Amino acid sequence: MNLFDLPTAPATRAGQAFDLDDDRAYRRWRDWKLAQLSGDASALIVHVQDPNSLSTAEQAALIDCITRCNVAIYHIDIARVVPDKALALAPGNTADKSLPQALGAQLGLHRLDANWLADEDGVSSIQVRRSSSGEGDHAGAHAAFIPYTDKAIRWHTDGYYHPAGRTIHAMVLHCVRPAARGGVNTLLDHELAYIALRDRDPALVRALMHPEVMTIPAREDAQGVARAAQTGPVFSVHGGCLHMRYTARKRSIAWRDDEATRRAVAALEAVLDDPATPGRLQLQLQAGMGIVGHNVLHDRSSFDDDPAQPRLLYRARFLDRCKVLDPPWLNG
Repeated sequence: MNLFDLPTAPATRAGQAFDLDDDRAYRRWRDWKLAQLSGDASALIVHVQDPNSLSTAEQAALIDCITRCNVAIYHIDIARVVPDKALALAPGNTADKSLPQALGAQLGLHRLDANWLADEDGVSSIQVRRSSSGEGDHAGAHAAFIPYTDKAIRWHTDGYYHPAGRTIHAMVLHCVRPAARGGVNTLLDHELAYIALRDRDPALVRALMHPEVMTIPAREDAQGVARAAQTGPVFSVHGGCLHMRYTARKRSIAWRDDEATRRAVAALEAVLDDPATPGRLQLQLQAGMGIVGHNVLHDRSSFDDDPAQPRLLYRARFLDRCKVLDPPWLNG
């Protein structure tokens, strides 16, 4: 049977785990989820020969990781790549720009979110951009946003400033060239953050599920309002699956002004800042490696570039969720 013929988790039953009034369903899901914990990112690595044409076993391994942990790490095994693909995929050469979309499509990701800073193909080239580089106004626009600098990026999920109709559910982040030093990512499955808060006090989760808990103010440019203010929850349920919308930024953000929200935000910050939080994974992507999965929490340390071979990653963001298996806890 093809993996995509397998039934997906029934949305109504799966969503019960995130119903604050259904503790039984939550406990059943929580026990299964915590059993999947790994303290080492290497446990999520799946070696692949050709990301443009995954084998059945490679596809199954990636889907299994994403089902359990919401994210997988692929590593292109250059030594085993068929000869006619070796040049295009070798770490020392420019990677195939279509790779993130081709890989994503094999995991059920088809609706690419082409944001305004993405390249013409809708995939973003994440690299240091400087307004004085001579690349024109578009380069200047990139340089104003922290992903296109060598600075550290705090905890966030992608697209937290998007309207509800453009919710980013999944992404592929492919490394063409790493930085000379730094550029380390820390990952945390957002479902584990949810568990940490709900186990402490369900009221914390309730506050973060309020439809007006977090507002990202409008972004303006020389022509006026380039993006309207976006207000919404931190935690929400889409098709029975948990989604998180979050940024640790301190400026250009407005939280709901009440004690419940202040307490919940402080508790979430404590979970994210604690190195002992279960499920925190550190990863330094090397050439030919990438992250694929749902829109989990992640950050990035600052880095130093090699001027001759500056850091370059390709990022594709999707409005779809990955195809996943029916988790065992539903049958309990």
